[in-house]
Amino acid sequence: MKRPEGLAGPPPPPSGTPRRSAPPPAGEAAPPPRDAKPAEADARQLRRAAARARRDARSLERQAARDRRRAERGEVRRFTRHSRRRRAIVVGAVASFSALIAGVVAVTFSPLMSLTTIEVTGTQRLDAAVVTDALDEHLGTPLAFLADAAIGDDLASFALIRSYSTEIVPPNTLIVRIVERTPVGALPAGDGWELVDAAGVVVESVTDVPDGLPRIELASGEAGERAFAAVADVLISIPRDMAARVETVTATTRDDVTFELRGSGHVVIWGDAERSAQKARVLDAAIAATDQGTRWIYDVSAPDSLVVRDADG
Repeated sequence: MKRPEGLAGPPPPPSGTPRRSAPPPAGEAAPPPRDAKPAEADARQLRRAAARARRDARSLERQAARDRRRAERGEVRRFTRHSRRRRAIVVGAVASFSALIAGVVAVTFSPLMSLTTIEVTGTQRLDAAVVTDALDEHLGTPLAFLADAAIGDDLASFALIRSYSTEIVPPNTLIVRIVERTPVGALPAGDGWELVDAAGVVVESVTDVPDGLPRIELASGEAGERAFAAVADVLISIPRDMAARVETVTATTRDDVTFELRGSGHVVIWGDAERSAQKARVLDAAIAATDQGTRWIYDVSAPDSLVVRDADG
């Protein structure tokens, strides 16, 4: 724009005098110097670098702490390996034993393992059904709680039972095997006979002595009881076929058991029950070597010194 004539501008500043900028209006901040911005940027970068360094240091510290704890745990595991193994074995054994006990208890008290069937075998003179009825009170009892003593008490009323054995067959069966008393001879009793076993227990009362069973003739009283024990020992020790040939047997002491053979009438002085097998062989040989038309007395009480004499002479 062209100045009007006659008006001249302010005179130029003298040479060599610096030009000053006008002060900022009131209320406004003075602008920063031109070199302030690069300094602030450098300061921010330094602060960020320091923050990163602190973060890295903390991360390294945490990693070191983790590595230290991991190493400590590894050392602890290494030094306690055997104790941990023993503890594991003990714990496993206790757990297995506890499981076994629990299983046994569960099975023991389970209704599936209770007695429901009783089988009686070995009876001849006894009625198996009667014996079974005597044991009915044990039905429903867990098999583990069946007591032989209680079963024996129930069977004690049967005099014909010499012995018995029991067998438990899971899940619910009891087998009772009976061994009956076997008569070894017949004792006179009033108008009949009593068949007795080797213990003197009466097995059966009969009117006639069965074939093959000897008649026992003894004195009464205590002497007769002692003599019966000797007779019973002899009758159970001689061979079965020879026992079937004995018709009568007598004794007064333990060492003078004498019997008469069935049919032939031969008298045999047997003595006691010792060396019965040898005595039986000597007697058979002596009978075979003598005249069977004569009644003979064979003394085999000392089998090494056989004595034979005429019974009627």
